Amino acid sequence: MTIQGETLNRYGFIVDRRANKLQIKEAVENMYGVTVADVNTITYKGKRKSRYTKTGFLTGRSNHFKKAYITLAGEDKIDFYSNI
Repeated sequence: MTIQGETLNRYGFIVDRRANKLQIKEAVENMYGVTVADVNTITYKGKRKSRYTKTGFLTGRSNHFKKAYITLAGEDKIDFYSNI
């Protein structure tokens, strides 16, 4: 994502699974003061995990999550390191 941020003006965020593209676009524009041209979203299912321990065989899964790829319009940039 670092290379895409520099060359294609595209950034990645992990967002709430219930958020839609319009809500994501509005939130990014308000937080960073930029103009969003495009929003792509991907929903990931959690992977199944299992391990063997002293107490027995444990199974479970990692959490589901949603990723949003934001493309900015024009010469807008997001500087994540300006507040450090």
